[in-house]
Amino acid sequence: MPHATVNGLSIHYRDSGGDGFPLVLAHGFTGNSRNWALTAPALREKFRLISPDHRGHGLSARPTAREDYDLDLLADDLYQLLLSIGIGSCYLAGHSMGGMVAQLLTLAHPDIVRALVLVDTAAELPRSLAAKERYQERQRLVKLAEEQGMEAVFEEQLRAADPRVRENEFFVRTWREQFLMTSVHAYIGGAHGMSTRRPVVDRLGEIKVPTLVICGEKDEPFLQASHVMHENIAGSELVIIAGAGHSPQIETPGEFNRVLVGFLDRVHAGAPA
Repeated sequence: MPHATVNGLSIHYRDSGGDGFPLVLAHGFTGNSRNWALTAPALREKFRLISPDHRGHGLSARPTAREDYDLDLLADDLYQLLLSIGIGSCYLAGHSMGGMVAQLLTLAHPDIVRALVLVDTAAELPRSLAAKERYQERQRLVKLAEEQGMEAVFEEQLRAADPRVRENEFFVRTWREQFLMTSVHAYIGGAHGMSTRRPVVDRLGEIKVPTLVICGEKDEPFLQASHVMHENIAGSELVIIAGAGHSPQIETPGEFNRVLVGFLDRVHAGAPA
C-alpha cells in the first residue's frame, strides 16, 4: 500500500487509482482508512478514492509529542499529501475528527475543495463534551492509556457504550481492530488537540462549496453541532440518519451510502468534466 513523505512523516493512504474525480475520505479519532471499507464499494466506480491514515493512526508514522497532533497539523498533512500525489481539486468527506480536519483544510485552501461532506463532527467542542464530568472522563481515559495501553482504553469505552452497540458483533470487532492500530501518543495528543482546537463557527460562512452535513440520530453530542454547521454554511444540506450513532458509515452503511452517493451525484452532475 502506498506511503508518502509529508511534513517529514511517512503517511499511509489507500488509493483506488481510478480515473474518476478524486474523493478524499478523512477518518476520525482512533480510526484509520479502513473506516470507509463499507463506503468504498458504492463510490469507487465513479470516483478515485483517496483515504489516508492520519499521523499516529493505522499504518502512518507515529510521532510522540503531544503537540504533534494539533488539528492544524493534521489538516496540513492532508493538504500536502494531496499535492504530493498530484491532486489539485477534490471532493472532501470527513468523519468526526476527520470532519474537523476537513473544515480546517477547506478554510485554509478553499481552491482545492469542490464539495464538502461533514459526518458526525463539529465546528467547536460540543457543549455536552465540555461539561466537567465529560472532561474528567476523558482525562481518566488518557491516564489509562498512559499506564495500561490502548487495549485497556478500548475495553473501558466498550463497557460504557450503548448496549445496542455492544450487541453488534461486526461493529465491535471492526471498532476494536481499528482502535488498536492507534498509538498511545496519538490517543493522548489527539484528545488534547480536539479539546483545545480553535472554534471555526464564525468562519463557516466562508465555505462556499456544496456541503452535506450528516449525523446519526443517536449521536447526542453532535446533533446540535450538526445543526449549527448547517445553519452557518449557506446552502448546505443536513441529513439525520435514523438508527445510527456516531459512525453511520459503519452502523447503517446502506442508508449512509444512499445519502452520500445522492449528494455527490447531484454535485458532480453540475461539475465541469
